[in-house]
Amino acid sequence: MTRMPLHLLVHPEDLAIVQLDSGAEPAWDWRRGPLASLTWTSSECSVITLAEGVPSGLKQEGPFRVLEVAGPLDFAMFGVLREIVDPLAEAGHMVLSMSTFETEWILVRTGVVEDVIAVLRKAGLIVTPTVLWTGDAS
Repeated sequence: MTRMPLHLLVHPEDLAIVQLDSGAEPAWDWRRGPLASLTWTSSECSVITLAEGVPSGLKQEGPFRVLEVAGPLDFAMFGVLREIVDPLAEAGHMVLSMSTFETEWILVRTGVVEDVIAVLRKAGLIVTPTVLWTGDAS
């Protein structure tokens, strides 16, 4: 049985990944944007958040754009990340991925997002902005 092509939604906001010391808590409002994540390991705390809200002086990478796989996705699905990451890796694009309960999130450098979209469309995926129309409905 063939499944429908994956549909990715490209969010317009720039995101950053911030590194804090192990056990640290962000001292700013990091819970904004289409994706916000706080991840602790034994050696660090990483925060994915809107780039515009990150206080100066913190170690960070970005800006990134995030592509959201339209979901919710069934946990029985397999190969979702591979379908997205393989063509991007072949095209030489750096990719970061994040999984949530309902879907997958792909972060790519903001400066190459148009090429990333073209590569994914060429691979047969559906890629659209999060807002398709902003005109006046009257």
